[in-house]
Amino acid sequence: MARYELVKRSVALITLTNPPVNALSSAVRHAMAKSMEQALNDPKVTAVVICGENGRFCGGADIREFAGPLRGPPLVPLLDAIEAGEKPVVAAIEGVALGGGFELALVCHYCIAHFKARLGLPEVTLGILPAAGGTQRLPRLIGIPAALELITTAKPLSSRRVSMLTTPCPPDLDALLEVVTMEVKKKARGVMAPLACIQAVRAAATMPYSKGIKRESELMATLFNSGQARALQYCFFAQRTAGKWTLPSGAQWNNSKPREIRSAAIIGLGTMGRGIVVSLARAGISVIAVESEKKLLETGKQMVIGMLERDAKRRGVSASLNLLKFTLSLQDLKDVDLVIEAVFEDMALKKRVFQELSKVCRPATLLCTNTSGLDVDALAGVTDRPHLVVGMHFFSPAHVMKLLEVVCGPRSSSETIATAMSLGKRMGKVSVAVGNCPGFVGNRMLKPYLDQATFLLEEGATPEQIDKALEDFGFAMGVFRMSDLAGLDVGWRIRKESGLTGPDVDPKNPPRRRHGRRYCPIPDMVCEQGRFGQKTGRGWYMYDKPGGTNAKPDPLIQNLLEMYRSRYAIQPRNISDKEIIERCLFALANEGFRILEDGIAARPEDIDVIYLFGYGFPRHRGGPMFYASMVGLERVLERLEHYHQAHPDVPHLEPSPLLKKLVACGSPSVQTWREHIKTMHSHL
Repeated sequence: MARYELVKRSVALITLTNPPVNALSSAVRHAMAKSMEQALNDPKVTAVVICGENGRFCGGADIREFAGPLRGPPLVPLLDAIEAGEKPVVAAIEGVALGGGFELALVCHYCIAHFKARLGLPEVTLGILPAAGGTQRLPRLIGIPAALELITTAKPLSSRRVSMLTTPCPPDLDALLEVVTMEVKKKARGVMAPLACIQAVRAAATMPYSKGIKRESELMATLFNSGQARALQYCFFAQRTAGKWTLPSGAQWNNSKPREIRSAAIIGLGTMGRGIVVSLARAGISVIAVESEKKLLETGKQMVIGMLERDAKRRGVSASLNLLKFTLSLQDLKDVDLVIEAVFEDMALKKRVFQELSKVCRPATLLCTNTSGLDVDALAGVTDRPHLVVGMHFFSPAHVMKLLEVVCGPRSSSETIATAMSLGKRMGKVSVAVGNCPGFVGNRMLKPYLDQATFLLEEGATPEQIDKALEDFGFAMGVFRMSDLAGLDVGWRIRKESGLTGPDVDPKNPPRRRHGRRYCPIPDMVCEQGRFGQKTGRGWYMYDKPGGTNAKPDPLIQNLLEMYRSRYAIQPRNISDKEIIERCLFALANEGFRILEDGIAARPEDIDVIYLFGYGFPRHRGGPMFYASMVGLERVLERLEHYHQAHPDVPHLEPSPLLKKLVACGSPSVQTWREHIKTMHSHL
């Protein structure tokens, strides 16, 4: 775990050997302590160099050890001993020096780093703070402002016993810390760790090291066993688990070889299509983009080029424009390795596209659809290669959003799924394999969440009250602001296509019950007024102009709600923020339990990753399924039963059988739920 060598007769070389990132596990700490003792006691040794094997210095703590009692020598005394040693110690940094690895470098008397090495303190993303002296030594080295930015945001940092230095301190320290505190509260609403980091850095500025390190330890103790730390560490591991897919056939992520994709085509240059083109080109893949009309093609071309040029400028690289080709003819796609269809969300149109692609593309070409919820197998059925058809559901804007749902149709081959998952990873996406059903995982769960929000409007809440409750919970945007951003016409079109609304519905007195269950027609009434959200300058909120982003409460919406309640004799009532959170989020999680029952998602971690990366669920809450486990499954069950009794015509408030089963089994931890659903049929 740490190799000791004597180099040039007088230099002790200590190499950390714990692949893949040389994490500071108990075994590594023990070996380091033994090696340092040997070096310091050997009279032949005049200097010590610490490095990492395989081009990586040290990636920090072994997070897996957080769940149990501390084993092996603690890190802080080990680092203090290195710093206090009389022999100079040099950190030779390649690859990464993160978290505890960076704190190790800080105690070394000299550091030398490769110009591409990444140094930083990402502990805040795990709900904790750098507790091996990082909040005390780094401010003394680089000053308060720079240290605050690095420690509270986890941004990397593209003679010296540092603890003995005086912290460079600006004259307006209190004002600076107040500004940073306000910024942190705005960017990371409700998150504890960044605020604790600020308190620790204040201690570095105002206390001697011995007292500052004690304050750091006290703050760490508060964070370490907090619910937020558990949630953020759960997210860390859930993201790494999500790519490990398995099919009922036994094919899985580690025994299925993906194809190499050198060229791809995108059908459609709308918002989604443009983003996918940019994502593919950034990954070094040749792309042919197809549109149906010359004007649309030229507009899309200019927008894609502009997006790539801006992205390249931001990253300091050359725009990969040579990889692009734009065409009006599907015939140009005959030799590509893979096609992604991104046309209008209309099944008949998509079927025509897939039929044409079957005729044009060579037999081995993979055919993918970017549908957000239509039947992938129905599209596969119109092709001559159903085993090569798979869903690749990107999230808008596709070149920004990290999530990719890879939708496994019942006839999709393991090679096809492996290729789609591998391509997603190559594009920098967090890819999750899901089964084929209406809405897949993310959008299927979104419906009961949206329904509850609109039902709460009927009963007396306002859009701004509901949004504030959800934003105080940690969402960047509440449900109505999010809907205005996405465009209200999108959901309206889907409701029309599913027969929930349309010309046969009385526009003056639309029924509040459709398809045998409660239905809220208020969103349809808003759309009928031409209020489609930010794009029209009016939606659930009003904006300064079409395309504006500054949402303001609109008196016309309030008037509409009052008229609606009066028309249907609904007596508005006071609705608490607690009820808003429970009805929206417990309904969301309840549908997640049904998805697990149905085998559409393999594990609760996959659902949580989808909501973290695709729907803005606050990371410090862990995701809808982890949040339900933290609240307590018995509590979630009790509240769902209460709300379903009050609203029996809302089926998604009826607790799922899996939730009831888990409660009956003693509410096991979320990581063990899979044991209770492993006998259920998988649709992956």
